[in-house]
Formats: sequence, structure tokens, C-alpha cells
Amino acid sequence: MSTALDGRPAVVIDGLTKRYGPARALDGVSLTVPEGSVFGFLGPNGAGKTTTLRILAGLAHPSGGRAAVFGHDVTRDAGAVHRLIGYLPDVPGFYAWMTAAEYLDLTGRLFGLSGTVLRERIEVLLDLAGLTDVTTRVGGYSRGMKQRLGVAQALINAPRLLLLDEPTSALDPLGRREVLEMVATLAGRTTVFFSTHILADVERVCDTVAILAPGRVVEQAAIDDLKARHGGAHRVLVEVDDPRRLEDALRGLAWVTRVTAAEHELQVEVTDLEAAYREVPAVVTRQGLALRRFEAAEVSLEEVFVDLVEERPS
Repeated sequence: MSTALDGRPAVVIDGLTKRYGPARALDGVSLTVPEGSVFGFLGPNGAGKTTTLRILAGLAHPSGGRAAVFGHDVTRDAGAVHRLIGYLPDVPGFYAWMTAAEYLDLTGRLFGLSGTVLRERIEVLLDLAGLTDVTTRVGGYSRGMKQRLGVAQALINAPRLLLLDEPTSALDPLGRREVLEMVATLAGRTTVFFSTHILADVERVCDTVAILAPGRVVEQAAIDDLKARHGGAHRVLVEVDDPRRLEDALRGLAWVTRVTAAEHELQVEVTDLEAAYREVPAVVTRQGLALRRFEAAEVSLEEVFVDLVEERPS
């Protein structure tokens, strides 16, 4: 499945709020989703991810702010938005007695598709989902198979924006891998808004990420840029015979942002990797220590996520 990309943002959200009585599920969410991206919408459970997706899908109305899909306001232009999106909820439902082809045929007809167009689209989507040769009815599917079918039905109308709400959260490792591989094939062909709390999934398939603390986006960036801006682009791992002495010597250096000691190892977050390569061995020598290991490791998205979410209390 593919759609023509014209370079406009797929989604623009500005100051979006949603109240349920006195509680605020969303508290001024703002973000922009580039067209053609696999956009990771990352946050802990209860942060407001599902509420945001339901508003984009027209299943809930915002209390304030604005959300638009390809320039169409999700409230005022709901009909136009519905024609542009595909949506897989966090708990999808299926007709257990149908085959995958029958289920896709049903969802296609609900979009007004028929004839050769629908038959060809079903064939393509069954292949994309790895279900072409599966004759078992949906009631006998594994969770991973059901989720792949769910993604396929969300693509039946060839949407320009695919909304996926926690598509891998209930899957075993094999099922997660299968769904993620399916999502990865969509990069550049359509825009994917991928909501999840699983950081490894975001690192595997997404190019851009927004991190949602309770009710508000605290950061949005390309994943590599996000790592580079928070805690430095790299961490240096240093193993010596007396890490506490080295820890004291490294603290306060201009290019060191954090030093953490663990048994015989120091984890040193740095902003200047070349300075670390040059200076750390020299500091070790001046302290009269034995250098057992010295290597650089990239700061993980998990560490960035934890830092950002912990900075904003719920």
C-alpha cells in the first residue's frame, strides 16, 4: 500500500486539552508529525496516549486546543479526516468465524470498496500481514496474527495516516517482532503514528518521537537528536581498580555531565567524546590507577525517557 506524499505535516496538534470532570487527561499537548515518518508517541501508562489517538480518530472531542490531520480540523472536518486515516485501537475486536480475507472484504465494503479494487487490495494486505496462505478462521489466530490482521484492516482504505494504539503491548517476543517488521515496511509509504510505552519498539521502527509525561509533551525530536541533546551523545565506560577516586577526579570537568559508579566501573556521560578519549586515560594515569577497560556507548532512549518523565512529576 502506498500514498502520494506532498510534504505537509501529517498531524499538527496545538494546545490540546481533554478533561473528564475535574481530571485533565491532556494538558496542552502540542506536536507535529512529519509526513512519511514512523512517529513514536511514547509515554507511561495513563499519560494520555490513547486519549490523543481517540481525538485524532474522531472518537472523542477535545476540551480545548486544536488538532488537524493534513490541514483538516478533526472536529470541524471529521468526514474528511476519516477518509484519510486508518485506526487500530489498543483492544481491537474481530469476528471469530471469519477468515482474514472475509474480514478484510467486510471492512473494505464499509469504506465503499468493491470489485477488482477491493480484491487486489485484500491480496496485497494479506501478503503484507503474512496471512496469504492462512485458512484458519480468526478465532484460531494467535495474538500476533490478530494484530497483523488489525494493521491490515486499518490499511484497507489506503490511508495517508495510520494510527496504532499500543499494537505490541500484549504480544510475546515473536508476535512483537512480526508486527514491528510489518510496521517497518510502511516507512516512507504512509505516515504511522505509533503509540506505545515500550521503548525498544520505538528505537526499532521509529525515526521521530514525542515523549508524553502525564498530559503534556515534554520533548519531540528525531531519536538521534534527542539522545544527543539529553545527557550528551555518548557515555564512556571506564573500569579501574578504585572507581571512587577516579569519580572525584572527573567531576567538574567541562565535558562531563554525569558520573555514576558501579562496583569497579564508572559510567561517564560526556558532551565531547574526543575530549573523553584524550583526557580520561590521562586522568587515570595521574591518579595512579590501573585502567582495565575504556570504551564508549551511546546513551539509550530509555535513559532519556526516564530523565524527561522524572523531571515532570505527575
